[in-house]
Amino acid sequence: MKNSDSKNAWKCGADLVVAQLEQQGVKHVFGIPGAKIDRVFDSLVDSSIVTIPVRHEANAAFMAGAVGRLTSKAGVALVTSGPGCSNLITGVATATSEGDPLVAIGGAVKRADHVKQVHQTMDTVSMFRPVTKFAAEVTSSSALSEVLANGFRAAEFGRPGASFISLPMDIINEPAQGRLLSSHSPTLGSAPHDAIRQVSACLKKAKRPVLLLGLMASQPRNAEAIRRFLNKSDLPVTSTYQAAGVIEQAHFHRFAGRVGLFNNQAGDRLLRNADLVITVGYSPVEYEPAQWSNGTAELVHIDVVPAETDSDYTPDVELVGDIADTLDLLTEQVHQQFTLSTETLSILDDRRQQRELLAQKGRSLNQFAIHPLRLVRAMQDIVNSDVTLCVDMGSFHIWIARYLYSFRARQVLISNGQQTMGVALPWAIGAALVEPGRKVVSVSGDGGFMQSSMELETAVRLGVNLLHIIWVDDCYNMVAIQEEKKYQRTSGVKFGPIDFKAYAEAFGAKGFAVTSSDTLESTLRAAMDVQGPAVVAVPVDYSDNALLMGQLNMGEMF
Repeated sequence: MKNSDSKNAWKCGADLVVAQLEQQGVKHVFGIPGAKIDRVFDSLVDSSIVTIPVRHEANAAFMAGAVGRLTSKAGVALVTSGPGCSNLITGVATATSEGDPLVAIGGAVKRADHVKQVHQTMDTVSMFRPVTKFAAEVTSSSALSEVLANGFRAAEFGRPGASFISLPMDIINEPAQGRLLSSHSPTLGSAPHDAIRQVSACLKKAKRPVLLLGLMASQPRNAEAIRRFLNKSDLPVTSTYQAAGVIEQAHFHRFAGRVGLFNNQAGDRLLRNADLVITVGYSPVEYEPAQWSNGTAELVHIDVVPAETDSDYTPDVELVGDIADTLDLLTEQVHQQFTLSTETLSILDDRRQQRELLAQKGRSLNQFAIHPLRLVRAMQDIVNSDVTLCVDMGSFHIWIARYLYSFRARQVLISNGQQTMGVALPWAIGAALVEPGRKVVSVSGDGGFMQSSMELETAVRLGVNLLHIIWVDDCYNMVAIQEEKKYQRTSGVKFGPIDFKAYAEAFGAKGFAVTSSDTLESTLRAAMDVQGPAVVAVPVDYSDNALLMGQLNMGEMF
């Protein structure tokens, strides 16, 4: 950072912006410079912050969102005005839906040109307001640190999400007055004790209680509290895709798997059978209540924010406050493990048998192209507790979400809010920067991969240790299976093949291609051994995808 003349006087507004980012504890900034924001990029050169140029602004937001999810401190994306900002919107909307703290900063034309038709004029604050928790333009250099600090507070506090801050060109270029503000965020207390005792009473009279975990459950501190609660209560539990990794192996016998998208899983059966549903850190954007609510069960909502109620989600009791503290107080009210009903035990036992069948016989699905369950089984072998997994959107996403297991909170980054394609590779780059000692595996379909594949260059430039697995079928397959079900034909889903091995090597990454059923596992192991970016292309046989919409019984497949 350039030195200021005094602690309240700065040579330019950009210097104050960067100093406030340092005050917030920012380690990396992802973005693309341009004339309206390049003064901030110039100030970053003299700071402790690492600037990471990317190849598309949406990917800057995805990378910053991954940093936010894994650290609980807002990641930062920095872009220029006009289309630089508009390209961010998908990544920003995804961060808000997924509960990832992110601060997006965009350049803007000078204030005097706001009402003129000049190059890159755009009302970006109005564009971002519907998809952020906070959106504002700095209108005075003296307000720079205030707006930035409030943007970070909004992004990180409560249910996290994105903030957007617009910086006019004249504000960041001209001398500024202002002092740095503290980066401390407020903390919540537990929910009221009377309400916790009310939930304890609900538990005591329930015959078929179920715990439904959502995205906030996967925050590590909350996950530990949930484990303490389950160890004492032994309640049956299911989760949305975003809560992957919360359940530890000691409670796996009570876990009915994840629910989402199609209402046909063991967890859905538990929820339909329940007389009490306790949601923890759940948002309706993860899995609409109309899909799983039976309309008769008592409903308890535990979260940092009140429920967004609708006709299918109207809690009888809301425990609003710090989730971990609230759960620990509720755990104190539990004095014995619950005896499960015959119906609940039957559902859990069926789920256990399905898991064991896949573990025992997954490799017997030896057709080429590869069956999805065979590939999930092979991935389970390489995704150990030290590996972080980033999952894109597509029909492969459903196979992985249902059948690949994790026992570490936030080990799996997966989207089910905006269901955004192209997130996996940039998420993996962000994750690798946060945890450089861990291998990162990202996975996408061939359609989603090409929406962010240009960031292979970024991965190679940074030398991050990641493996990207591409499920190849030359089709937008998740769309295709839904079109086929609705219209008995498909439209707009086919595209041409790519030599992904050569494509990866053109960027300087190591490329692999699975060419037979017999080489799947050995190729994945070889790719995992690469130090640096690697890509594996795996042809996939999706002919059983229609079974995802029904009660898939693995015994019929082996």
